[in-house]
Amino acid sequence: MLCANTRMLLLRCPLLLLLLPLGSRPQKLPTRDEELFQMQIRDKAFFHDSSVIPDGAEISSYLFRDTPKRYFFVVEEDNTPLAVTVTPCDAPLEWKLSVQELPEEASGEGSGEPEPLEQQKQQITNEEGTELFSYRGNDVEYFVSSSSPSGLYQLDLLSTEKDTHFKVYATTTPESDQPYPELPYDPRIDVTSLGRTTVTLAWKPSPTASLLKQPIQYCIVINKEHNFKSLCAVEAKLSSDDAFMMAPKPGLDFSPFDFAHFGFPSDNNSGKERGFLKSSSKFGRQISSKPRVDLHKVCIGNKNIFTVSDLKPDTQYYFDMFAVNTNTNMSTAYIGTFARTKEEAKQKTVELKDGKVTDVFIKRKGAKFLRFAPVSSHQKVTFSIHSCLDAVQIQVRRDGKLLLSQNVEGVRQFQLRGKAKAKYLIRLKGSKKGASMLKILATTRPNKQSFPSLPEDTRIKAFDKLRTCSSVTVAWLGTQERNKFCIYRREVDDNYNEEQKKREQNQCLGPDTRKKSEKVLCKYFHSQNIQKAVTTETIRGLQPGKSYLLDVYVIGHGGQSVKYQSKLVKTRKFC
Repeated sequence: MLCANTRMLLLRCPLLLLLLPLGSRPQKLPTRDEELFQMQIRDKAFFHDSSVIPDGAEISSYLFRDTPKRYFFVVEEDNTPLAVTVTPCDAPLEWKLSVQELPEEASGEGSGEPEPLEQQKQQITNEEGTELFSYRGNDVEYFVSSSSPSGLYQLDLLSTEKDTHFKVYATTTPESDQPYPELPYDPRIDVTSLGRTTVTLAWKPSPTASLLKQPIQYCIVINKEHNFKSLCAVEAKLSSDDAFMMAPKPGLDFSPFDFAHFGFPSDNNSGKERGFLKSSSKFGRQISSKPRVDLHKVCIGNKNIFTVSDLKPDTQYYFDMFAVNTNTNMSTAYIGTFARTKEEAKQKTVELKDGKVTDVFIKRKGAKFLRFAPVSSHQKVTFSIHSCLDAVQIQVRRDGKLLLSQNVEGVRQFQLRGKAKAKYLIRLKGSKKGASMLKILATTRPNKQSFPSLPEDTRIKAFDKLRTCSSVTVAWLGTQERNKFCIYRREVDDNYNEEQKKREQNQCLGPDTRKKSEKVLCKYFHSQNIQKAVTTETIRGLQPGKSYLLDVYVIGHGGQSVKYQSKLVKTRKFC
């Protein structure tokens, strides 16, 4: 519960969050059992200009570029659970959580006079606390502690790219709240059917709906650019990109009505009568009309299969799925996917650009044709293929003559003799087992290599004799090329089997799709002696008798990553 007056920051409340921007004024702090608070929390616009973030409620706020914001929360008692979630919307954020000892009680306590608010602020901000957690990026990131000490917690946020808005959720009862829907054990979206203008998607239901019986609806997002990491990012993209150009300078008096211009939704139209929403030389230029972004969101209730229609043939689309708890209006993202719709009846050839990686999707038993026509004379041409799932077949013809016919699994590179003004036709044939995804690079520059080199054996070896109740030791092969290796771990159920592991073997899904909490470490490694290109690593901090899925990613100089074969390990139950 949050404090209901400003006499002291340290009244008996487990969590209090105060936002202290320039020019903020004292406000009454709502409590979770007040009727007024219940009304206010339903009216999201109330919190856009409030200095209070209630315990257990998600609020939206904004950041001006290079202008930090700071929140404080007081944990009054030791061993208090604490969870803080920060959701960036349309720009990466830098945020840090720290803690310091609670300030002494006011000297004027005996007189009954409240300590001035400005004096309290000064007392709070004079000292720097101990940093607990920091993050930089655009992922939804969490800080969770089952037993937090009493103290003054400080949350600092900064956007260095542009004016942006974000969401913050904090609670002292994370176990009972659970406002975010839980993802299933396989959180991917499956493409079950592909047509020229339709794509059918299927996904596993959220346990929040199937087991906890809470009201969940699914929202699908379709676009042609990239996948999204949060529904907040989608809503920011759907808003006018120029909205922040109208933002007044920090220190001006804000009103909930004004936040419609910041991409925040508003259910009333009273802001139209305010001068701020009209063209005015005082606040800058008038917002110009802009074509809508090619992004679509549709909410479909609690179904877990849906057909997207009215798509363009031979066009790559990105699909994202969000489970939304309709009680809390808070959401969780599934792992997005992409697919290219079927071509028209006449097969269309995809043009490859020199030195640029192209994503290719091939239906089961299907084929795809690509064309590479170098603009200058060349002695050699290199084709690099990264097959994400099962093996694919590649054929390369130069001016009608067959030069190459190979099956490709993992990463392969082929170098062919060049010829002036030559044109290359590439035929890619998919697997009989299912749909295929791959990345291909064609170049006439011999030193251009986007994909990292791999050893012949990409398995991860676990040493059974070195297993303990809290650690496992693994090894994997490297190459003579110096690359960056990152290892990730994820706890899985004891009944996790090889069939489930096989579904997660998409080698094209990089570390950016993993949670930060799953990361173990990253390191650079190579050896000129290929026989000695072996590295070992001990993964500590595991739980006794638990199963873990380990993944190793190798990241090349061009930024492309390849995943080794996943390894299932289990710690000893008794030591």
